[in-house]
Amino acid sequence: MTTGRVVAGRYELATLIGQGGMGQVWTAYDRRLDRRVAVKLLRPDKVAGQEADELRRRFVRECRVTAQVDHPGLVTVHDAGSEGEELFLVMQYVDGADLSDHLAEHEPYPWQWAVAVAAQLCAVLSAVHAVPIVHRDLKPRNVMVKQDGTVTVLDLGVASVMDTDTTRLTHTGSPIGSPAYMAPEQAMGGAVGPYTDLYALGVLLHELLSGDVPFSGSTALGVLHRHLYEPPLPVRRTRPEVPEALEALVLRLLAKDPQHRPASAQEVYEHLELLLPARGTPTGAPLDPTRPFLRPHAPWPDRARTPAPQPQAAPAAPAADKPDVAAAVDEVKRLLGEGRITQAVDILGAILPAAAEQHGEHSPVVRTLRKQYAATLMDDGQYRRALPELRRLADERAAEAGQADTQSLRFRYDAAQCLEQLGEPAAALAEYRALLPYYENQYVAGDPELALDVRRRIGHLLLALGDRAAAHDTLARLLHDVERLQGSGHPLAVEVRRTLQWLGQVRG
Repeated sequence: MTTGRVVAGRYELATLIGQGGMGQVWTAYDRRLDRRVAVKLLRPDKVAGQEADELRRRFVRECRVTAQVDHPGLVTVHDAGSEGEELFLVMQYVDGADLSDHLAEHEPYPWQWAVAVAAQLCAVLSAVHAVPIVHRDLKPRNVMVKQDGTVTVLDLGVASVMDTDTTRLTHTGSPIGSPAYMAPEQAMGGAVGPYTDLYALGVLLHELLSGDVPFSGSTALGVLHRHLYEPPLPVRRTRPEVPEALEALVLRLLAKDPQHRPASAQEVYEHLELLLPARGTPTGAPLDPTRPFLRPHAPWPDRARTPAPQPQAAPAAPAADKPDVAAAVDEVKRLLGEGRITQAVDILGAILPAAAEQHGEHSPVVRTLRKQYAATLMDDGQYRRALPELRRLADERAAEAGQADTQSLRFRYDAAQCLEQLGEPAAALAEYRALLPYYENQYVAGDPELALDVRRRIGHLLLALGDRAAAHDTLARLLHDVERLQGSGHPLAVEVRRTLQWLGQVRG
């Protein structure tokens, strides 16, 4: 790749400003809009091979979901796609220094600065987790400090494409990410959630306060072992001027068990706010223009912990003005065929109340629309809105056809996936465990393939919850059964074997 190359017939590469294991980042010029942008290119060998199409699909989907997040502390995504064997992501160009360089230039880093940076990051994470998205690779190199002192988070969604559930796409045999900032559950291949980003925030805050990450080593395995078994050194041992409350917060963020960490980025912000300069208290009213001055960068509202609103029926309209449900369904099909999922979701959500009024709440037409609505919400990454729809569908189907009904079980399985994506590992684990007997019972609703997948998810959730002994037992039995049924070369066997090898090495 050389200066002057044009990507997608539009973005002219200018200067290479960074590169790493996942690709390169260039400054570039958008020829169409005559502006400077940043272009990230994933290395060709990361997307070559038989799984390239799947990786491209995931990449574009993640970029599309990422683009839904509207927050001043998050880099704006302008464009994304593929060209040849490469994937490209076009982003806002941020004028400033990355946090790693900022730290190096101001060591020791004033603890008040560290609090201000962490508070801004909490506001970003609160918005990101509300989608829900897990960043998975929060570290100083992915945080830019702008000239006005505000911070901007980079690379949201990209690590998700390359992370543990697609490790086989990388052929590296080890998790993607930065070991020094990686939460134990992520490094072990367990389920990730908002709690994973909070651990990385704890590592980052520890580094800002002490000048170094809490756990380092010459190998990734060595670093992982320390993450799992060694307590972090309290920052006041090296920086006694750091407030005790701040030290305690860092130690909570670095808890080995995700359940012992703060519940949300919002909660972390509330603790940090006490250490920020006093400004005043906002009224709490939405669209309050004084709020940015009274409570700078605070997340508002805490949507990550607030149930999503459900579609509301529109006021009764004259018969001649009633929505055309059939036409709306045709439009949804067209949009889905073109990959315009967000628009399809909006139309489905708006048409459901009208369809229920015309055909009846429990009619086949409405049931089909609601199934499509839930599936499209999941495909669009809107797990918080999909969850109540799936639970309602599951309950109604079970009431009609019994608890062992295949369709009802599938709705429950999808709901468990939503819980997993929403960062509720304990609830997801309970649901998967409740489903497993049905999928294993061939006389009820047996599905051997799905049973194996549920067992894999149970193992990963146990890892996320810190129960490594139970996870090892679950995955070891799963590996035995997969090899017996599918052979040792089956992708699931390879994935589980790799996780067990990591787990065995760490335990050793």
